[in-house]
Amino acid sequence: MSATAREPRSERTVAPAAALGREAAEVLARTLRAVADPTRLQLLSIIERNENHEATVVELTAGLGLSQPTISHHLRVMVDDGLLQREQRGRNAWYSVTPERRTAINDLLR
Repeated sequence: MSATAREPRSERTVAPAAALGREAAEVLARTLRAVADPTRLQLLSIIERNENHEATVVELTAGLGLSQPTISHHLRVMVDDGLLQREQRGRNAWYSVTPERRTAINDLLR
């Protein structure tokens, strides 16, 4: 064989079991859109590293130096996606990562 001739590549196929299913792909895409913002990643990081893995808007606002409406907007996006859960306790709303998403979020934040 000459130096310019190439051996034919063998066609590789991906087994269907290895492919991401449509439903899983849609959930992952929605999650990636929800966390594709530096502020949201910072919020998740603060919440996960806080004692009891929860925080209030007041704590998050002070931690990032952003306005309360800005923090609330980002939290709402993540609650709507199912990344965070909101629990009203007295006058404060406490936010935490939903238990079923905690492992994925912690893997993402490493």
